[in-house]
Amino acid sequence: MQNVLSNEFAHRLRLENNIILDVVFIIFGSVFVALSSQLAFYLPFSPIPITGQTFAVLFIGAVLGSRRGGLSLTLYVLEGLIGLPVFAGGTGGMAIFFGPTAGYLVGFIPAVILVGYLSEKGFSRNRISMFFTLLLGLAVIYLFGVFRLLSFVEYEKVFILGITPFLVGDAIKTVMAMIIIPSGWKLIKREK
Repeated sequence: MQNVLSNEFAHRLRLENNIILDVVFIIFGSVFVALSSQLAFYLPFSPIPITGQTFAVLFIGAVLGSRRGGLSLTLYVLEGLIGLPVFAGGTGGMAIFFGPTAGYLVGFIPAVILVGYLSEKGFSRNRISMFFTLLLGLAVIYLFGVFRLLSFVEYEKVFILGITPFLVGDAIKTVMAMIIIPSGWKLIKREK
């Protein structure tokens, strides 16, 4: 009887530790994206800034997975909605979601879930499949971003204002993420 009780206690303790660890990882993901958004460069010809957010979103998705990554980015967006200065350049509040950058912010959530899901299925275990997994995540962000940007600029200009200026930077951020993601996996495994 005592052995059964000690096994049950050990199981509950592990479960509670996993929940606490999950919460820590989710909060870490949110904070990491918020910090990366402060690296913002505003282009004079585009309403969309260049930020470190896409790097953080891809990294969080690949390292934390679909569930924890999705919750991290949902928390991040909610923090911004309530007015915390977590968006590009220290902005926040509901007004951002009526502006041209809203699509990119909303697109972070399905992008991180997709990257996380594909990573969980092993699509990021070698460099080539990891590269394409991260590119799919970027494509989702661009899709949501451009769709919202169409409300603010003419159809002919949306590609020039909402995608072209970011391609080189996002390629660099994707390569950086590919280099750092394995270290993130090691850190997560060590914490478990």
